[in-house]
Amino acid sequence: MEPQVSSKMKKVLLVINCIILAVGTCGTPLLMRLYFIKGGNRIWLSTWLQTVAWPINFIPLAISYFYRRKININNDINNNNNMKVILMTPRIFVATIGIGVLQGFANYFYAYGTAKLPVSTSGLLFATQLAFTAGFAFLIVKLKFTSYSVNAVFLLTVGAVLLALHSGGDQPEGEPKKEYILGFIMTLAAAALSGLIFPLVELIYKKAHQAITYTLVLEFQTVYCFVATIVATIGMIINKDFQAISTEAKAFELGEGRYYNLIIWSAIILQFYFLGTIGVIYSASSLVSGILISVLLPITEVLAVFIYGEKFSAEKGVSLALSLWGFLSYFYGDIKESKKKEEQSPETEMIDSKACTP
Repeated sequence: MEPQVSSKMKKVLLVINCIILAVGTCGTPLLMRLYFIKGGNRIWLSTWLQTVAWPINFIPLAISYFYRRKININNDINNNNNMKVILMTPRIFVATIGIGVLQGFANYFYAYGTAKLPVSTSGLLFATQLAFTAGFAFLIVKLKFTSYSVNAVFLLTVGAVLLALHSGGDQPEGEPKKEYILGFIMTLAAAALSGLIFPLVELIYKKAHQAITYTLVLEFQTVYCFVATIVATIGMIINKDFQAISTEAKAFELGEGRYYNLIIWSAIILQFYFLGTIGVIYSASSLVSGILISVLLPITEVLAVFIYGEKFSAEKGVSLALSLWGFLSYFYGDIKESKKKEEQSPETEMIDSKACTP
């Protein structure tokens, strides 16, 4: 049994996790794009970096374990010996392996899109993940569509179509049109696959038949990041990326030392995104996590324009506005639905109690 955290501690954890999520959300696409802009061209290496820092998860897992152990000692010394070190059941473990394989390919699609597209374009395209999530959630976990979620899907789709119709204006210099279009498609594929993963994870949690705690979610993330890393490692071996790292480092525009610094920090910052997302969901809710990521989207766009001098056309501006409108519509609808359920619960309890009264 995982001990309850005080409300004050949860607020502290929320602030810390919001900062971690903000760093991960904004830093991830910028660092990945920097690698390709300055001479990097290994897509499987970029895929590998997205999850290779998975051992970082052992830090919060260790803290969680010793915290649970301390609480158990204070409450019941005899019960401490029976405390589980690993909460994940074999059934969840097997399902997590499947999620890890899907995540590995989603990471490859995302890396490919980042290699071929400016950050301001790939970011807007990847925002369609919310639309794919809503669609797959409807099919997999029977999520009910509301007028707000339908509106969000429509707006995000229109935003992506608008970018597609006016693509080419921000095509990187020297990049073939075919590669640019393929990057466009790959980014949408990454958004679609990520949109599939979230409902599948929710389905696993529903079928778990055990309490979903912060520790269990951390274990889940550790396993699927490890599996995704294996997928990327196989891709790197086939593509002979490990042998090419030293050669690529020497030819890197920023210098060999900064090349290694870049790939190390890219791996760490990418893990910040995963840790921050889980932390915010645990400390607050998935809604707060989604809102924060949505708010950070325009910040990332602005940073890309200033740091890399990317073009921010009128079409991108309209697409960004539609994306933010879609996000707000979805989350506003989610808030209304949650309030409606809360209002209905007391009424249901009163009806039940009256029905039980002789």
